[in-house]
Amino acid sequence: MNREENINQLKDSSKIWDIAVIGGGSSGLGVALDAISRGLSVILLEKADFAKGTSSRSTKLVHGGVRYLAQGDVMLVLEALKERGMLLKNAPHLAHDQPFIIPIYTWFDRIQYSVGLKLYDWMSGRLSLGKSEFISKKETIKRIPAVLQKGLMGGVVYHDGQFDDARLALDIAQTADEAGACILNYTKVSSLEKNESGKIIGLKVQDVLSGKKYPLQAKMVVNATGVFADKILQMDNPEAPKMIQPSQGIHLVMDLDFLGGTDALMIPKTRDGRVLFAVPWHGKLVVGTTDTLREKPRLEPEALQKEIDFVLETAGGYLTRKPTRSDVKAVFAGLRPLARPKEGSTKTKEISRSHKVIVSDSGLVTLTGGKWTTFRKMGEDTVDYFKQITGESPASSNSLDMKIHGFTENLLEGHWKIYGNDAKAIKAIAKEKAEWEEKLHPDFPNIAAEVIWAVRNEMAVKVEDVLSRRIRILILDAQAAIDTAPKVAQLMASELQKDEKWISQELVDFQKTAEKYLIKK
Repeated sequence: MNREENINQLKDSSKIWDIAVIGGGSSGLGVALDAISRGLSVILLEKADFAKGTSSRSTKLVHGGVRYLAQGDVMLVLEALKERGMLLKNAPHLAHDQPFIIPIYTWFDRIQYSVGLKLYDWMSGRLSLGKSEFISKKETIKRIPAVLQKGLMGGVVYHDGQFDDARLALDIAQTADEAGACILNYTKVSSLEKNESGKIIGLKVQDVLSGKKYPLQAKMVVNATGVFADKILQMDNPEAPKMIQPSQGIHLVMDLDFLGGTDALMIPKTRDGRVLFAVPWHGKLVVGTTDTLREKPRLEPEALQKEIDFVLETAGGYLTRKPTRSDVKAVFAGLRPLARPKEGSTKTKEISRSHKVIVSDSGLVTLTGGKWTTFRKMGEDTVDYFKQITGESPASSNSLDMKIHGFTENLLEGHWKIYGNDAKAIKAIAKEKAEWEEKLHPDFPNIAAEVIWAVRNEMAVKVEDVLSRRIRILILDAQAAIDTAPKVAQLMASELQKDEKWISQELVDFQKTAEKYLIKK
């Protein structure tokens, strides 16, 4: 995936793209993947880095949504379970089965969750990841040694999917790129171009890195900018009502020994009505999430102190060793792009987690809401509007069975697994120079060759791109990422032919970002 080559495609202003997608998170990438699977010409434009926003800040679960089942949203759960099963088949290097245990302290909870999760199993059908079952107190303690034992009757085990969100986004981008799409990060849409009838016929875009501006023509323009969708809607029509209600969720990352096993813990009842997860991920424990309404979307949202206290307090109520602020290695926040109801309700329980596709008078197609698990179906439903917008009938969708970049059934062990088929190529790069075989940080397995690979093949152009989304050190241990940044900057500068001034500025910028991931003791 070569950014310079893709930027060069913008120079041909006479080309008319079938679909131009604004947004490089899960929604936009889902649209690009489905469109390219139908043989349409696609260009995707992301103003920052792929999955810079919400799509790299999830709970790292590919799930049907046990909570949505409890709310009676059966169709959403059925759709998500199907997509979950197919993703695990198409990207085994990135998504895998994760057993969860719900600790049981009352007979009512035993019956409630045993029955509910049997229904969840049944709805999964042939794509089920495993049967749910009740396990004894002894077995629960054996599997989660750190679980609170007072009053414990046992646990209910069920299965869901787990994944690396930012890495999946990157691999979807590469899948689309390899199939012929033009995929670009750090490329900002500055205006929508319309004909005399007020219909959108293209865009004006700017390469954020060089400052150069380019016009491009497109038959259909898709606004898939997540929590920023209202900005594009108002670019199209300044009077457009707000469609998005941002809801913030935060996660705390701590050492895995707070749980003591490889099973994940699911706490089904919390003060704010959400479930709380404690999930093993990349050798750490990710605990979250919250549900806090925020009025304005931000590219780098920050956790509120009350959210941090809530997660610590709730997790501490189920663990023998209660985590404190000093135990937190990193905190990250994400904004869910919930579709706001027309009446403007601000109660999150009334706001749909399902996605919606909206067509403006200008022909702008906006995808709102949704969740990571259903990214592909969201894309398919959006591309289905191509005929309505253009009058042309696209081929049927083939994205359901598309293998994601890196797909292989011969996965390497350890952290190499997430690279899939690319792992051998990265190891080959490491052999070119002795220093490229060196670890970036003593506490993490990642080596210098991974930075070289990210620059050469994954469009990484900033230190943050590498440490936050190509290699996940920033959200696993913020201080370790700060300590690693100088080495990463030097490696990148050599590859990108940048000078000391660039290195200094990158380190200043990264420090400013990384400090938001550090918890104040």
